[in-house]
Amino acid sequence: MNIEHYIAQLLYRHQCVTIPGFGAFLTEIQSAQWIESSHSFFPPKKLISFNANIKNNDGLLANHIAHAEKTSYSYAVSAIQHEVLQWKKTLENNNVLCLKNIGELSLNVENHIVFKPLDQHNYLTSSFGLSSFVSPVIKREMAPTLELVEEKEVVVFEPEHNSSRSYLKYAAIFILGLGLAGTVGYPIYQKELMQQKTMVEKSVQKQVEAKLQEATFFIKNPLPAVTLSIKETKTKMSYHVMAGAFREERNANKILQRLKDLGYDAKRIPQNKHGLYPVLYGSYATFAEAEKAKKEIQQKDNPEAWLLIESL
Repeated sequence: MNIEHYIAQLLYRHQCVTIPGFGAFLTEIQSAQWIESSHSFFPPKKLISFNANIKNNDGLLANHIAHAEKTSYSYAVSAIQHEVLQWKKTLENNNVLCLKNIGELSLNVENHIVFKPLDQHNYLTSSFGLSSFVSPVIKREMAPTLELVEEKEVVVFEPEHNSSRSYLKYAAIFILGLGLAGTVGYPIYQKELMQQKTMVEKSVQKQVEAKLQEATFFIKNPLPAVTLSIKETKTKMSYHVMAGAFREERNANKILQRLKDLGYDAKRIPQNKHGLYPVLYGSYATFAEAEKAKKEIQQKDNPEAWLLIESL
């Protein structure tokens, strides 16, 4: 059975997909990116990494395969074990293990698995249909500036040859005097207008402030106080350390009582589709908290404890 297809399906919906006895593929959301050097834009996506230390069977992959293939859970577990055996043989022969739409696995000189993800496939469903693109460089051209040259009026004085035109000279002097008087008097007139305008604005402002104070301090019927209620939101627990799944309900109740006597916040969840009664040590809000608790439980109480990632 080729299980890489089912792994790719689960990466769309889950943060962690564990292959029992081999490792786990983890996902992390990366924001949209802009690479300035190449003028390229990339949409948000899921980054895939591999952790060879997470090997315990959490039931996610086996349940998905059993449902898709319409077969039993035990057969799906056997199929996964067989596929993992083939993968390990490929790596031991110094060959590169290629998983379609996921990435490539190989061994380094220290016999540790090295994972190289494929960037062509995006597992973030909210970015469906979005692709990267390159924006052309925007060229900005500056328009040439024109310098304005002020032309100075040239006054040419010509000698008076005819005494009969002397009255024109006096008329020109009189007109020039009127122009100078207008030039000096106009700014004074403008200044007086601005002063009057300022006085009017100050008077209006004082009247407005008086009305506001009266409206503020003499409200006869004040509005009643508004009381807001804040509803507490319960933290969602999606990570669960499992003690086991039992075919007999009484056995599940015995294990549940034993775990509670040991001080665990143990719970029973409803019977699953396989007819089993699952019992868990506790539920956690983050993967890191659940993984830490699972390791402690494996050391102190149950080496077969495993992690279930599901919203209950």
